[in-house]
Amino acid sequence: MIEEVQALSSPQGLVRVPPELDIPVTKRVMRLVDSGPMRRLSRISQLGLVAQVYPGAVHSRLEHSLGVYRGALVVLQHLATNPRFQHLVGPHETTSFVLAALLHDIGHWPFCHPIEDMGIADVPSHESRARALITGHELQPLIATDWHGDTDQVLRILEKRPQNDSERLLATLLSGPIDIDKMDYLVRDSLHAGVPYGRNFDSARLISAFGVHPHKPSMLIGDKGRTAAEMMVFARYVMFSEVYWHHAVRSATAMLQRAVYLLRDRIDLAAMYDCDEATWIRRLRRAALGKDAEPLVEGLFGDRRVLLKRVAQFNVLDQPDEHQRLAHRPYGQLAAASERLAEALSRITGISLGSADVIIDAPPVKLEVDIQMDVMDSKGNCRPLGQVSPVVDALANRQFDSHVKRVRVFVRPDIRDKLPGRTIDPEMLMESIQ
Repeated sequence: MIEEVQALSSPQGLVRVPPELDIPVTKRVMRLVDSGPMRRLSRISQLGLVAQVYPGAVHSRLEHSLGVYRGALVVLQHLATNPRFQHLVGPHETTSFVLAALLHDIGHWPFCHPIEDMGIADVPSHESRARALITGHELQPLIATDWHGDTDQVLRILEKRPQNDSERLLATLLSGPIDIDKMDYLVRDSLHAGVPYGRNFDSARLISAFGVHPHKPSMLIGDKGRTAAEMMVFARYVMFSEVYWHHAVRSATAMLQRAVYLLRDRIDLAAMYDCDEATWIRRLRRAALGKDAEPLVEGLFGDRRVLLKRVAQFNVLDQPDEHQRLAHRPYGQLAAASERLAEALSRITGISLGSADVIIDAPPVKLEVDIQMDVMDSKGNCRPLGQVSPVVDALANRQFDSHVKRVRVFVRPDIRDKLPGRTIDPEMLMESIQ
């Protein structure tokens, strides 16, 4: 075991993060944590606009990164006596995995997920930003000198581009059906948001049931961990439904996306990738001055919060046709449809409405990955979790996005009060779609 795994049982060199977790930090870990790219993560919130609705959800990406790093150590400690894991993964790969866990969020910039969802040309993914930072002048020398590490292997694990079975196994452990990233953010986000939903699964039991598949380079869980896995699937489902895709959170998200879309020719997004959150917001507010996007930006980041109000909502069960026609469309098409809908609402209300006054919010083009993993019974038989669990069969085998991500229409607060029934006719919305 590398020294960081051994440090799990040491009372020295600990950093405490919620929920009462001691993170072992060796000197070489602390040098990475103290670097500029990692310190920037301490000034970027993990959940961004969720804090507009859940005020306690202001924890940083650095806190989450430390939690995932600790999760990697705990899993390595558990798997240290697993013969198949020992056969596949050596000390060199173990080091790369620990580094990948600690640095997995290094490429994130403020509000990058909702902006990436828009598919704007020339906006890089946070994964490509991670490559630039990890191979940069500050982190790569630390990886080489302190860890004798292989930067390319760290990146292959992070980017899920494995070249061998060892890297394939470790990549799924970091970002797979049931992984240490999800196990940390579900609990941490739930804790800070002040809701119980993401904490209702036994992570210790789940890790203790981790094993290596006997026929392929991937993780599995023993039968004793099946209930914990079911509860994690359900926790993720409820967190998306009640927190990440809460209607007011989506209102704030839709406002930010539309503001960036309207200002895309006035702001240099490339120059904002290395900003912390406060600097990013300051630049966006400056760019929005005197423009159509200003009310949106000020409603989010100004002295008084003003969110757009929901006037329509469609889910895949009750309104499948409406949901299907709007979900997973390119953002430009949704923006154009929003403008046509604004024109129709202008005729009803007698008020001139523009592109910042009416927003159609729908699930993005990119789909979430369903949770699925093999379970090994006491006889050594391996079957997908969905086959042995009715809970997972219901929540994971159906398209996850279609059930937790609804199509919504938001309008200016004063406009909603002027609409008949404070809602809009679904046929009017459908007419705006071409």
